[in-house]
Amino acid sequence: MRKHLLKSLLLVILLFSINNPLFSQEKKLQKAKEQFDRYQYIDAQETYLKVVKKGYKSAELFMNLGDSYYFNSQFEDALKWYKELVNSYPDQVKPEYYFRYAQALKTKERYEESNTYMQKFADLSENDQRAELFKKGEDYIKQIDFQSGRFEIKNAPINSVFSDFGTAFYAKNVVFSSSRDTLMLKKTIHQWNDEAFLNLFEVEYDSVNDSYSKIKRFSGVINSKFHESTPVFTKDGKTIYFTRNNFDKGKLGRDEKGTNKLKIYRSKKNDEGRWSEPESLPFNSDQYSVAHPALSNDEKILYFSSDMPGSKGLSDLYEVAIMNDGTFGEPKNMGEVINTEGKETFPFISADDQLYFSSNGRHIGLGGLDVYVTNLDPKTQEEKEIINIGKPINSSKDDFAFIVDTASKIGYFSSNRDGGKGGDDIYSFVQLEDLKKPCEITISGLITDKDTNALLPDTKVSVYNSNNDLIQSVVVGEEATYTQLVKCKSKYFVRAEKEGYTTLEKLVNTLDKTETLDTPLALEKKIKSADVGDDLAKILSLQPIYFDFNGAQIRLDAKVELAKVIEVMNQYTTMKIEVRSHTDSHGDDAYNLDLSERRAKSTVQYIIDNGISVDRITGKGLGETQPVNDCGNDTNCDKQEYQLNRRSEFIIMK
Repeated sequence: MRKHLLKSLLLVILLFSINNPLFSQEKKLQKAKEQFDRYQYIDAQETYLKVVKKGYKSAELFMNLGDSYYFNSQFEDALKWYKELVNSYPDQVKPEYYFRYAQALKTKERYEESNTYMQKFADLSENDQRAELFKKGEDYIKQIDFQSGRFEIKNAPINSVFSDFGTAFYAKNVVFSSSRDTLMLKKTIHQWNDEAFLNLFEVEYDSVNDSYSKIKRFSGVINSKFHESTPVFTKDGKTIYFTRNNFDKGKLGRDEKGTNKLKIYRSKKNDEGRWSEPESLPFNSDQYSVAHPALSNDEKILYFSSDMPGSKGLSDLYEVAIMNDGTFGEPKNMGEVINTEGKETFPFISADDQLYFSSNGRHIGLGGLDVYVTNLDPKTQEEKEIINIGKPINSSKDDFAFIVDTASKIGYFSSNRDGGKGGDDIYSFVQLEDLKKPCEITISGLITDKDTNALLPDTKVSVYNSNNDLIQSVVVGEEATYTQLVKCKSKYFVRAEKEGYTTLEKLVNTLDKTETLDTPLALEKKIKSADVGDDLAKILSLQPIYFDFNGAQIRLDAKVELAKVIEVMNQYTTMKIEVRSHTDSHGDDAYNLDLSERRAKSTVQYIIDNGISVDRITGKGLGETQPVNDCGNDTNCDKQEYQLNRRSEFIIMK
């Protein structure tokens, strides 16, 4: 019995020793996930890496490990673990991770490879705006290059070996965020990136000598022992809005998971120059972040970034009205023209009402966060275009917190690009050129029946360049319209084909300016029906039968058109027609009647002379008695309107 108990005890010990490593790894994974969910990325990385070294692998492990670097802008390390995920667990890769992998590849300027994974993402994410943007703009590098070179940048001398970013204009001063720890006695370390918490600092800028005064801390009332960043000031310098951790009256607020979110605070300066105790804005919440304030030029609207309920992506841009009494309206999402399923953040409104912001959701970027611009209040919807402002502001890394003084053309932005002094650095710039307006040409048109003007759906429309290379071929839908983007200063051929109709081709020459060229295509039936009373000139689409001034002699160009009438009469030997000649109202009525009579007889005789029996054709002149418009005697019509009345009709009598 004792021997049996001993064996059982040894078996339990053995099983425990076998299962204990697995139990230990599971505990570490759980701990890492908790750290990750609280944005303690540095701690999460260390825990995950310990598990990996023990040989443990899973799709979730590689996703979270990659994310812990990705969300901390450590893209090279993120790239390593996303690659492990894609290669080791191809069947478990969620579409979002193809997007993040593609973004990480861009930070190493591996754009072709990035496009491969963006295509995978797009194929699996049909309703995702980022996928749609990718499909619409595959030549995004060319678009970025078009806007590039408009700024001259340099690393600002106010940077430290820590993170410095998020500048604001404040009278002659520049206020910015920094994790530099000037207390020297004790560092308060943030577990997100293992650096000291951010405070606001200010420095005076001398634009004449391009120099800065000694850097000093901003108000002690504004700065706390937690994060302060991205301030914006009213024009009179008496009100500041800024971002801070959820920290009110000495208490740190947390959400349901224990995570401390960001909030926007407001403080006002009194007559003695002292700032009031910062107040949390009413639309802040413990459950989501509100950050990075910006003001409209009339200071009646506050813009910010948030992941509040109703957001499309990781963070969206919002606007909220500031009432005359200082209260606020309801925050309003700025919509899908601006916001994507990614991250839109760091808004700034320039004096000319341009909205600058950073995004990693718009694929038309070089990697990480890129700076974009759009017209804040466009006159037309076409002006609501989101434009990447190009190099050197944007790079393959995170570029954000762009501000500019439109009067001096001087401004600042922040970036974690290679070659900086710290994690994030502030860069100053001079804007050399305004935003370039790209030349974009759209060819579009309606496909109709030439005789009836009826729409012709199911028509094949093809666009060829001057080398006869096919650019696009589509079959139009029920609305019978086509649209094609083409290049400026180029030549194109638009061809329309439909069964039962003669193929039509039009030449289109584009100019060096953005415009839409309306190019309708009216197709002619190969076989047409004709009844008694119909005008053969309309059925055959004859050009006008012109005569020399005061003459009735058949001209060479008229002979070309009359040959078509003769050919039809030869095909249909029982057809009889009457030629009716008309003039406009210029001149004497009797003279016009006589002139039209002579022209009708001349036309009839020409047709008889070319083989048509005399009993099949008659003619008469009607002068100015049957105008097709109101351009009769004593009128003042333009030349084109009078021209419509100078016509020849070939009326089918039998």
